[in-house]
Amino acid sequence: MLTRRSFVALAGAGGLAACARPPAEPVSRAIMAPAPIHPPMPDFYDAITTEPWPIPAIPDGSIDPRLWRQEVANPFPTRARGTIVIDPDAAMLHFVQNPDKAMRYGVSVGAAGFAWDGEARLQFRREWPRWKVPANMIKRQPELEPYSVANGGMDPGPDNPMGARALYLFKDGKDTLYRIHGSASPQELGKAVSSGCIRMLNQDAIDLYERAIHGSSVVVLPSMKPGVTDQMY
Repeated sequence: MLTRRSFVALAGAGGLAACARPPAEPVSRAIMAPAPIHPPMPDFYDAITTEPWPIPAIPDGSIDPRLWRQEVANPFPTRARGTIVIDPDAAMLHFVQNPDKAMRYGVSVGAAGFAWDGEARLQFRREWPRWKVPANMIKRQPELEPYSVANGGMDPGPDNPMGARALYLFKDGKDTLYRIHGSASPQELGKAVSSGCIRMLNQDAIDLYERAIHGSSVVVLPSMKPGVTDQMY
């Protein structure tokens, strides 16, 4: 966040000092805090060369350590193993391992991530999925028509917004159109982004894919940020 600086105009000369107003109290200039210096990234954010398309390493110092993948005390101890809990406002995803421990991931949240909440079922998972653009997005961005469901979507690959892995959520047997997927950039992690559902770093999306349990519950907590979806669409 940029800080507004205060500028003070100075006036007057020695011969006019008696006619001048009493000098104002000195105004201190706001000092911009230096950018935080983050430690090097853990090894599990190194480049991955064993995938169909290489996944680059996450640059050192690019992500706040609180957003790193890490095992934490389970904040949802009554939830069954395998449950995924997403807090859009905190930009965090928890995978419940047992009553005591959960794996936590930093995520970025698109408009759809704020627009839907409740409990769904992990219906299936895909490696390097196709991106089939929903009709409502094509209305806003007609140039995406070539990647519509009817046209078969966008081929997998490094330019596909779905990234290296995707988890598909269904409710009462119907597709919610809500996805958890890769392709997040370090710069957007932990932030609200313009579109999409829940984005993860590709390294984290692969890790969650390996842990995820078919048919498990996915709980999306309600957002407490009024109007955020209107701003992001």
